[in-house]
Amino acid sequence: MVCQECGKRPATLHFTKIVNGDKNEFHICENCAREKGEMIPGTSNGFSIHNLLSGLLDFEPLSAAKSQAIRCDNCGLTYSQFSKLGRFGCGACYQNFSEKLDPLFKRVHGNIVHVGKVPKRSGGIIQCKREIDLLKKDMMTCIEGEEFEQAAKIRDQIREIEKKIAGM
Repeated sequence: MVCQECGKRPATLHFTKIVNGDKNEFHICENCAREKGEMIPGTSNGFSIHNLLSGLLDFEPLSAAKSQAIRCDNCGLTYSQFSKLGRFGCGACYQNFSEKLDPLFKRVHGNIVHVGKVPKRSGGIIQCKREIDLLKKDMMTCIEGEEFEQAAKIRDQIREIEKKIAGM
């Protein structure tokens, strides 16, 4: 597809603008986009997923000095480099940047631990173990609130599920 503005270069950016219910599609080259002042993905002054999430969640980015201080022990990537790139340098970055990532993950996903799905056919034991974990948390909450009768009922439920697992 050729650029709609200049008609010379191939269109590499495709924009859809919706204003008051009117949908307009633009197919333009990078040069014409710069001239028009459109934001270009992947450039230093362009759009990034990190900026989108930060803005939507009122996530306060670290100050420049503190961003430089947080560095991955494995690959050497700084938090400020991560925020510009939008991706990690290695698997260890998750642990090194967890101070700033955990609140973000909690807001986006509702939890900081990935649980995933379990196949119904082969996931019986896994489902039971997850249920036990949830019941143990509920039991601890009951104990802290001095609701010992409810805690005992939950304890009994846990024992029943453990017997069920032993029989599988």
